[in-house]
Amino acid sequence: MTILQSIILGIIQGITEFVPISSSGHLVLTPFIFQWELPATESFIFNILVQVASLIAVFVYFKNDLINIIRATFLGIIRREPFAEIEARLGWYIIIATIPAGLVGFLLKDQVESAFGNPLSTSLFMLGTAFLLTIAEKVGRRNRGLNKFSWIDALTMGIFQILAIFPGISRSGATITGAMIRNLDRPSAARFSFLMSIPIMLAAGALTFLDFIKIPHLTDLLPSYIPGFFASAISGYLAIRWLLAFLTRYPLFSFAIYCSIFGIINLLLVFLGH
Repeated sequence: MTILQSIILGIIQGITEFVPISSSGHLVLTPFIFQWELPATESFIFNILVQVASLIAVFVYFKNDLINIIRATFLGIIRREPFAEIEARLGWYIIIATIPAGLVGFLLKDQVESAFGNPLSTSLFMLGTAFLLTIAEKVGRRNRGLNKFSWIDALTMGIFQILAIFPGISRSGATITGAMIRNLDRPSAARFSFLMSIPIMLAAGALTFLDFIKIPHLTDLLPSYIPGFFASAISGYLAIRWLLAFLTRYPLFSFAIYCSIFGIINLLLVFLGH
């Protein structure tokens, strides 16, 4: 992987991790479109690293929310009133939302890694993302905020996050869909979607680090990986800021249309032997 490729993929990851158009799908299909010959294992490791960089963007943007949630959660435990404050409840809800995808991702790690080299399945899953976003807008009544969030909402979003294990299904798109079919408004759905991404990204980063340090000639790869890491963190922060503002005014249909077009184009390229 060249430095230019790393930066391009880092920017794409940062934007598409939070905008609901599938970061993993774009990281698979972009090298396919440009015919970049990137080793599957190294690509998988790089993809996780830039996802961890996106996690830094979440930390920076939501730093005040996270401090309040962590403080309230621990104070609630100490006071033996773990669910008294909304911030404390959100802390527990994040844990609940993490469990389903965490378990499935751990059990299917090898299958997930192999899927990162399959443009056909990724293109089909992109169409799946378009379907989910359309369902979210058609079904949800969008009349609830985080002040009325419940453990059932968290579990629903956690189950929907399972869909995003394979490349092509947007994690933010799937979890926002899960929230909106539970009638959460778009900004609240997106906000909790970003917060619940933290544990799963941390776990994925920790597991990948063990694989990362085993890569032969690791020092030769770092100069090309590091620029992509920083590009992902910066673009991710800007994407969060933009999307939360966008969702206060506009629906998800534009993202569904984009995923449909991008998925169909790549399906045509696959069948044409690109």
